[in-house]
Amino acid sequence: MRLLLMRHGQTHANVSGELDTAHPGLDLTDLGRAQATAAARALADERIDAIYVSSRVRTHQTAQPTADDRDLTPVQLDGLEEIQAGDFEMRNDHDAVAGYIGSVAAWIEGDLSHRMPGAETGEEFLERYDRAVLEILAAGHETAMIVSHGAALRTWTSTRMTPHPDAPPATTPLHNTALIVLDGDFDAGWEMVSWQGHPVGGELLEDPTAEDPTGDLDSDGDGEIG
Repeated sequence: MRLLLMRHGQTHANVSGELDTAHPGLDLTDLGRAQATAAARALADERIDAIYVSSRVRTHQTAQPTADDRDLTPVQLDGLEEIQAGDFEMRNDHDAVAGYIGSVAAWIEGDLSHRMPGAETGEEFLERYDRAVLEILAAGHETAMIVSHGAALRTWTSTRMTPHPDAPPATTPLHNTALIVLDGDFDAGWEMVSWQGHPVGGELLEDPTAEDPTGDLDSDGDGEIG
């Protein structure tokens, strides 16, 4: 099976640098909506049998242009949510951002028993994300698109994907509407087809001034993630 894993478009929290992970989450900005429209155009020649989103409004808004072009209805799967910020929710101070990044970095480095303060462990995150992907696999699609979240996508992909020489480090930024394409399943393994860390609609849709705390990951825990 082929999975097209897309990060949602820019939100107001990405601009302000707040750790927005709870339901329903903030809306897309005008740039985020432009990114979503451009992504639909960029994917026009791709086969997509179904589109899956998390319960957060930003993933629905990002998926809608692509769904409209194909007369599809996005399916919500609750396991596809962002890594919960817990005690750091809606904060943008240094300690909160560093604490969030440090917890995610610990998972990527193999310490899945580490718990995000006030939220889930790495094991719990992977269990619920795996469960959602297994449900997609069970539907029997040839190709499915998942619109999800930056930290969640990088953590799940870095943990589940077969090592690939062209795969960027997990610390590499995953910008809004970036796209990772994988082939496979849990038995055969997930092989990387492509990894585009910039907006799939073009780099001109980036916003270098945005704080975007879940778009970047510093392995030392003193940078940004989202």
